[in-house]
Amino acid sequence: MRIGLLTEGGYPYATGEARLWCDRLVRGLPQHEFELYALSRSADQERARVPLPEHVTRVRTAPLWAPADDGRTYSRRERRRFADCFAQLVHGICAGAPDPFAAGLYGLAGLAREQGGLHAALRSESAVRALEAACRAPGASRTVQAARVADLLEFVDDLERMLRPLSLGWYEENAHGEGLAAVDVCHAAAGGVAALPGLLAKRFFGVPLLVTEYGVQLRAHYLAHLGSGGAEEPRPAVRALLAAFHLRLACEIYTRADFLTPGNAHARRWQERCGATRDRLRTVHPGMEADRFASVGEGADRGDPDTLVWVGRVEPAKDLVALLHAFAEVRRTRPGTRLRIFATAADPGYLADCRSLAAQLFPDEAADCVTAGENPVAFEEVGGPEAPTAAQAYAGGRVVVLSSVIEGFPVTLAEAMLCGRATVSTDVGAVCEVIGGTGLVVPPRNPRALAEACLSLLGDAERAERLGAAARARALELFTVEQNVTAFQEIYLRLLAKGSERPDGGIPFARPPEARVPGHWTSPTWATPAPDPTSEAAV
Repeated sequence: MRIGLLTEGGYPYATGEARLWCDRLVRGLPQHEFELYALSRSADQERARVPLPEHVTRVRTAPLWAPADDGRTYSRRERRRFADCFAQLVHGICAGAPDPFAAGLYGLAGLAREQGGLHAALRSESAVRALEAACRAPGASRTVQAARVADLLEFVDDLERMLRPLSLGWYEENAHGEGLAAVDVCHAAAGGVAALPGLLAKRFFGVPLLVTEYGVQLRAHYLAHLGSGGAEEPRPAVRALLAAFHLRLACEIYTRADFLTPGNAHARRWQERCGATRDRLRTVHPGMEADRFASVGEGADRGDPDTLVWVGRVEPAKDLVALLHAFAEVRRTRPGTRLRIFATAADPGYLADCRSLAAQLFPDEAADCVTAGENPVAFEEVGGPEAPTAAQAYAGGRVVVLSSVIEGFPVTLAEAMLCGRATVSTDVGAVCEVIGGTGLVVPPRNPRALAEACLSLLGDAERAERLGAAARARALELFTVEQNVTAFQEIYLRLLAKGSERPDGGIPFARPPEARVPGHWTSPTWATPAPDPTSEAAV
């Protein structure tokens, strides 16, 4: 089977959980042939390419970061066609109308496929004028109607970048079997712009589209566009237009995709709200490498009974400020307790603020007048001398804490469960779904509740061990690479079993693999019957 894997800002270039998930999927299905179609976000990202297995036969990259201007000029007829399609697109964005949005999107895609790129046209004066007319038309929100010329120019610039997949050469049909027209299934590793090439491949060639979302892209864009009022952030009209575009695109993807695999019930609810039907949905939890945590999870050492551990990216969404205030409550009841914060990555400004708060709340302590003082809160890094691996970071304490106010799928929580650790978490995102009764869950932004939950486990070693064992058993059942790969193997076969929707009536696997191998293997002799040994031609 030939799988076209679509990514944005991830595999095979970036680091992080998104890259790891794709790599585990590809390596877990060596019987299939993968082609990677990656939308990159920076030049630095493209230089950090990961090694790929042999069954990845092609990698095609399109930069969303580089300035693009193909210098294409259209004839009068083409300009009129572009203006009509673009007017429908922006009307759908501003008025929240799905049908005009879809008609405009596919009209622009067809024009780009026939005539070349849309880079210059999307930044033309006619595009700005069409956007202005859509913003002033009845049905547009008050915020959008107040858009100024600078707002229109900024949004048109952003829109051109987001619509660059329309102008790519990935939709060409040729004799060599290259491009998305030749794959058996398009698998988008995220929603939003990453799934746009798959949407077009389905439209042009009838290729089945599978969309996987472990973090809902629409939700991520909403959070990114909220802003805090800084000078570099988009103005209200631009934020409203961007949010409207992402909503319309998400609804189109969820409506047209053949199958969707949310990573948790939280993501599934978003998809259902935006048009996905239940018969096309299946929750597939991300696959974790359980072997990395086996030594800790199966070991006899349950960790320091007086230590709390936090692991993750140090950023405002993780709400370490609430954790530090909760730890202050813990210390009043159990003065000997320590908190170890392990950073996998960090926002430098937020990390500095947390260090400063910890220094204010917890003065350095010393056993006597000679010994140097030490703070009960330690800020460390995963990969440092004290914790070379994530497993060793979780092994540092008996209880692992998650204090986030925003979460999608809590990867660090699943890792702590694989390590057999009792957990205390805030009720956000998919936390309750992941925990499933094997840990304590408290409301977010509530330091007192967080402190009381931590104290209940620190003071009851038997309960903490029992919850940790149950958590490990649950994680091994639901969150391993094996269950993830098996689920996608079944889904790929299910999509092919539905039957072909290709306009030409093509049949999957009708073209044998050797037809694409360079060299003498590409000759048509593979389809020619062997000569009869008794005939004159065989002599």
